[in-house]
Amino acid sequence: MHIYVYGSVCRGDVAPGSDVDLLAVVDGPDSRFDPAVYSVYPHRQLAQLWAEGNPFAWHLAVESQLVFADDGVDVVRELEEPAPYTNWQTDSEKFYQLFVEAAEVLSVRRDTMVFELATVFLAVRNLAICHSLRVGDSPVFSRRAFERLGPDSLSLDFRTCKVLEDARILSTRGFGTGPTEADVAHALAHLSDVDRWMCSLIAKGAR
Repeated sequence: MHIYVYGSVCRGDVAPGSDVDLLAVVDGPDSRFDPAVYSVYPHRQLAQLWAEGNPFAWHLAVESQLVFADDGVDVVRELEEPAPYTNWQTDSEKFYQLFVEAAEVLSVRRDTMVFELATVFLAVRNLAICHSLRVGDSPVFSRRAFERLGPDSLSLDFRTCKVLEDARILSTRGFGTGPTEADVAHALAHLSDVDRWMCSLIAKGAR
């Protein structure tokens, strides 16, 4: 059994609404680890993620820190560097489609606005992470990865970023309050900028 911490705690950018990301690497089913609290992976599945160059494998390889090992072995470090990330096109199109569907819902209804705004934030962040992995120089896994891509960064005004980020935190962790109608209207007015940015990154990956 091996337990790791990863994410914002390891990056040193903990903020209000941050949680503590925990990984349990186990030999088989283990009732001690609640999947709502831990990401739980058997050793063989973790090794498979490494072989596939999966973004989560890269996340762990770059940021995770060992907390406990019953055999004294750091299994993540033993796996060394994951294989190159090659699933960029499929993943980027998937996240873009998530964005499009959420934006379409927001244009016609408000009863699920927190969830839809949270989905927009998820799609933007994950596309940014995948882009940073495709470029390969220094992968970025932070909550606002889209602001840390150098010349490929997404430039959004503070209010729009906050509306989207707050919705994500509220949707996933129940922390914070919902946006006002004015906040939603402001964010929606800037989704065309997000759309152009996402399409630009996808086009770069296709060249």
